[in-house]
Amino acid sequence: MSDFRVPTLTRRAFLASAAAVSTGAMFPPQSHARAAGIREFRLRAGPGRAQIAPDPHGETAIWCYDGKLPGPEIRVRQGERLRIAVENALDEETTVHWHGVRVPNGMDGVPHLTQVPIAPGDTFTYEFEAVDAGTFWYHPHHRSFEQVGRGLYGPLIVEEANPVRVDRDVTWVLSDWRLTKTAEMREDFGNRHDMMHNGRVGNTVTINGRVPDVVPVRKGERVRLRLINAANARIFGLDFGDHEPTVIALDGQPVEPHAPEGGLVVLGPAMRADIIFDMTAEAGSRVSVIDRFYKDLEYRLVDLAYGDQPLRQTALDWPALLPPNPLPEPDLASAIRHEVTFNGGMMGAMVMQEMGGSMGDTGEDSAGAMGGMMGDMMNMMHSGGIWFINGVAAEGHIMDPMLTLARDKSHVIAMTNATAWHHPIHLHGHSFRVISRNGKPTRLREWQDTVLMSPRERVEIAFVADNPGDWMLHCHILEHQAAGMMGVFRVA
Repeated sequence: MSDFRVPTLTRRAFLASAAAVSTGAMFPPQSHARAAGIREFRLRAGPGRAQIAPDPHGETAIWCYDGKLPGPEIRVRQGERLRIAVENALDEETTVHWHGVRVPNGMDGVPHLTQVPIAPGDTFTYEFEAVDAGTFWYHPHHRSFEQVGRGLYGPLIVEEANPVRVDRDVTWVLSDWRLTKTAEMREDFGNRHDMMHNGRVGNTVTINGRVPDVVPVRKGERVRLRLINAANARIFGLDFGDHEPTVIALDGQPVEPHAPEGGLVVLGPAMRADIIFDMTAEAGSRVSVIDRFYKDLEYRLVDLAYGDQPLRQTALDWPALLPPNPLPEPDLASAIRHEVTFNGGMMGAMVMQEMGGSMGDTGEDSAGAMGGMMGDMMNMMHSGGIWFINGVAAEGHIMDPMLTLARDKSHVIAMTNATAWHHPIHLHGHSFRVISRNGKPTRLREWQDTVLMSPRERVEIAFVADNPGDWMLHCHILEHQAAGMMGVFRVA
């Protein structure tokens, strides 16, 4: 649970008056065509309208793909090749980033770094192989704090050749919105307060683009629930009540099946979790799913509403272990080490002073390095920078690499969050093992592409840099990214 507070606005009013959401709205349809040897798709980014808040509120003006919120679920099999033509019907440039998918550098969707942005009226075709099975998603990387915040995102599901056995495979794209009392979008994107604090946390939470009320289930049913956090800044900590969810994948990568720590499935922005859980309550009952991440701001996200006819009465013993993806295993004994420090934001200088020389052994005088970094940070704050990586605030996506990683070698990046805020740190082009937190080895050594760092926390990640090119490393609280917490690392 977090001690950080978020604006409440009309969230409770919206949730309290939520109307039932149909099964069709909760599970968005697919849209695709098949070519010889290639799965072909088309996406059109443009303005639209959606019934985000329940009646009697009207529709909200949004930006979306193919007129849908979220965008169409792209679902393919592992090993298939995708060709996705993206048309830009917006009045500004855009791109598409395939979050968590290990794509070639030119397909990564970072404006000016990996591609020329898609101009209004133009089309760009992305093509790549689905090398990993798992739960991924797509969204713009151009002005993402606004484009994602207005609704440009969608799920990308890569199915295993032999998936785990369940009764239903369900996707929930979680997000939130900052709406007025009349359900209109608040036009305060990128304001300085959000950028300096914990980002654009909204007042209206949705599942698959709607404020939810109930999801119909049946006693004895086993569900694979794919959770995707597409919010700009909100962190979710989901409590499934008396159910006992088992986490089987994080950020699309299989993990040893386990109960979530503290009973909460915690997802920072951009993070995903696949969970399996059995519907064990009695027929005709309801069980609330509660979001408990923010202290004293818990709320009911949705109710699992049990039908009157059970599916089965006996407990299931179906295996839940997913097959591994073809990720190269890092060799920690020979790994090259790198240090990255995130700093800035409200109370940033105070946290840096508090942490003092506890920033890790960098092979140089810690106090001197800290002093130099603080000096750089203060100078850049006077020139408009807010967030920093190793004392540097990004300005746009074109930057000199802060790290150059030898290709096909193992690397450990020790990351320190020297701020007062959470940061979900996303690495492009690669997945990594989370090997330690605050000096203690992690039990599961989970593979991820986005790791949530608590304030003042130190996390070590390890991976083989096998995907050549210039790649982004950034905070996925999109206001933090826009305000400087973004850097480039080069694999060569």
